[in-house]
Amino acid sequence: MTAHRCGMVAVIGRPNVGKSTLINAVMGRKISIVTAKPQTTRHRILAVQTTADAQIIFVDTPGLHRKAGKAMNKLMNRTAANALADADVILFVSDVTRWTTEDDDVLKRLQRVDAPVVAVLNKIDKVHPREKLLDALGLMAARFDFAEIIPVSAHKQDNLDQLMAMLPGFLPESPPLFPEDMHTDRSREFQAAEVIREKLTLMLHQELPYGLTVQVERFLEESGGITINAVIWVERDSQKGIVVGKNGSVLKKVGRAARLELKEQLDCNVHLELWVKVKTNWADNEKDLMNLGYEAP
Repeated sequence: MTAHRCGMVAVIGRPNVGKSTLINAVMGRKISIVTAKPQTTRHRILAVQTTADAQIIFVDTPGLHRKAGKAMNKLMNRTAANALADADVILFVSDVTRWTTEDDDVLKRLQRVDAPVVAVLNKIDKVHPREKLLDALGLMAARFDFAEIIPVSAHKQDNLDQLMAMLPGFLPESPPLFPEDMHTDRSREFQAAEVIREKLTLMLHQELPYGLTVQVERFLEESGGITINAVIWVERDSQKGIVVGKNGSVLKKVGRAARLELKEQLDCNVHLELWVKVKTNWADNEKDLMNLGYEAP
């Protein structure tokens, strides 16, 4: 009889290489929000994949980045770095079409860890002709002593089976740490706040990339569905006008898009009310960050 294995898989990389997309793809469900903007993931999020023989606990982390000026950015960097200490194996995710100095910075951090590191070359669907992939694999092998190098496309779900088949071999023999029907450690309130933030980020494009966060103040389950009251916090009065939009147009669109997704996620009717408030420079104040649900690593 095969021994059951269970362990932590830290998913690490610079911003915007597809870490959250990869986790959502292997999980077959949305665990982390995804946008084209760097630093969409701000928290440590566990995604739990349970099979008959193994429980793989993915740790989705904020992208490691150089310019960590504000308190929030420093907190995100510490969160990502701390995930390395607890990992049984590390997935180093990179964009096969674009190597940067930030990728080099992440590799330097990985030289100081004891856990095996698997290189995940993401976005192979963008490599043309496909023969160029061999060159990319050779370059990656020369950069670090990786335990494995796996080319994938998280977006197209290409070669994910090979990745998932390989991972249990790196995990210790252990009973499951979580119930088999549990997919994430995050509450429904947290997931609701993240969905709202995702819709805001997608709708506002370049206008308001990082200066907002969402806090759910009320999450009430009733016979007719769920009532969610949430506050969108911005740093300046000028940002409040952008989020609300002319005659409330932006806020209405965000609310509609978020409510539809939450209705599908929660499988019930959702009544969503949104407010926009100003908290000056919240992203550079560690006390404000803690009050808004950010966690000290």
